[in-house]
Amino acid sequence: MKHLKKLTLLHSNDLHGDFLVDSIDDKLVGGVSMLSGYVNKVRREEKNVVYVISGDMFQGSLIDSEFKGISTIEIMNLLAPDVVTIGNHEVDYGLAHLLFLEKCANFPIINANMCIKSNGKRLFRSHKILHIDGMKILFIGILTEEVLQRTKLEKLVGTLVDIREAAEEVGRICDAYRTEDIDFTVLLTHIGIDADKQLASILDPRWGVDLIIGGHSHTLLEQPVEVNGIPIVQAASGTDQVGRFDIMVDTDRNTIDTYAWQLIPVDPDHCPEDEALKMLIEKYHAVTESKYNRILTHFPERYTHLARNQETAIGKIFSDAFKESLGLDIMLHASGSLRGQFLGPIMTLKDLQEMEPFDEEVYRCKVTGAQFRRMMEYMLRPESFDADAHTEFYQLSEGLRVVYSKKQKKVLDCTMYGRQIGDEELLRIGMHKFHFKNLKTGLGISEEEVTRNETPRVIATRSLGLLEEYFSAHPHLSAPAETRLVIVEE
Repeated sequence: MKHLKKLTLLHSNDLHGDFLVDSIDDKLVGGVSMLSGYVNKVRREEKNVVYVISGDMFQGSLIDSEFKGISTIEIMNLLAPDVVTIGNHEVDYGLAHLLFLEKCANFPIINANMCIKSNGKRLFRSHKILHIDGMKILFIGILTEEVLQRTKLEKLVGTLVDIREAAEEVGRICDAYRTEDIDFTVLLTHIGIDADKQLASILDPRWGVDLIIGGHSHTLLEQPVEVNGIPIVQAASGTDQVGRFDIMVDTDRNTIDTYAWQLIPVDPDHCPEDEALKMLIEKYHAVTESKYNRILTHFPERYTHLARNQETAIGKIFSDAFKESLGLDIMLHASGSLRGQFLGPIMTLKDLQEMEPFDEEVYRCKVTGAQFRRMMEYMLRPESFDADAHTEFYQLSEGLRVVYSKKQKKVLDCTMYGRQIGDEELLRIGMHKFHFKNLKTGLGISEEEVTRNETPRVIATRSLGLLEEYFSAHPHLSAPAETRLVIVEE
């Protein structure tokens, strides 16, 4: 006879400071206070409930950036997750600040593979074992170097380099705690859905991994993806929905007997509000509203940035702002740095900071026309067109026109104000610090190769200050109509 126990496992990922309730078609959606209300409701209704977050609590809202994550930790303390793992944006305010924020958290933050390079010592606890109704549930946090590019700015910090090394680390931890008679094992990852599939495919079944709850790629699933017998899930991003597993655990065989999974909409029909959390969020919201509600500029209509791997109206506006302000030939503005989908017709300082929360230095470097074509071909490689692609994509500035063939995988034409760019012609390129320091990953060219043309230098110390000044000086702006990146099939 089987010994079965029910486990209800709730999960979120990539919250990105999405604290406030939105109104969509006159219906309230999302917000941490309703999310918390749902989690508390399930905790009252069910016996064995666990709530976990798979990375990226931080960055994406003014409430988060104004208080450098301290507000987020206070809000998360009331939300009370049982386990949280590290995402790539957890280090946006610096590693030292993240370690400080961990001390402020009343919940465990785990990661198995961020370490100090000199001695291999982990920066966080690798795992957490929860004891629930006689069950021992093991959670392991995983992040890879490919995702955590920002730690390249932290010379003493490293991570496991690839998926295979991450799998080996999972095996070591599972083996080390086998004597604990673990009933259930969950990987909390922040590496994207495709990497989760790769990871699941090479996990040894004897390690006993039962679930992968992931993040980073913001994937919206209709049902779990199963690889190597392991269900893999994400809950898109933000707080508009929360994932829910109802699992029957076979405590004799230490595995799943049966499970059901669904995405629960975070709305008044499903989620009562947590009034205490609502009051805390309103306290922080009042501070940011009074400080940042100044109008910067007007647009003739509402503009969009709906996909990170295509040219957008908002992307063109922002890339042009840097090009004009800094006297560049080309500004490559990363799509992923634009964190909202809509802007206008009125843009306040708050709107600006929520759209682009990363206040970074801007670097200028020089590349040849031939190098630039190579960079564009790397950016537009086949995987960048996938619906779930999380490769880097850059918005192009005024005057530039690039024609790319998907079939030939090459740039067919590259002009500046209608003139062909010569192979040996030197172009002044602007990029944010993070993207300049990750040139190889984002554009397939090394910093060393670029430096041979001319030593790169910082030309703006605060990108947000530059943008605030630019938009204030342009009280009426329209998105440029021309297409700068032309993708052809043949």
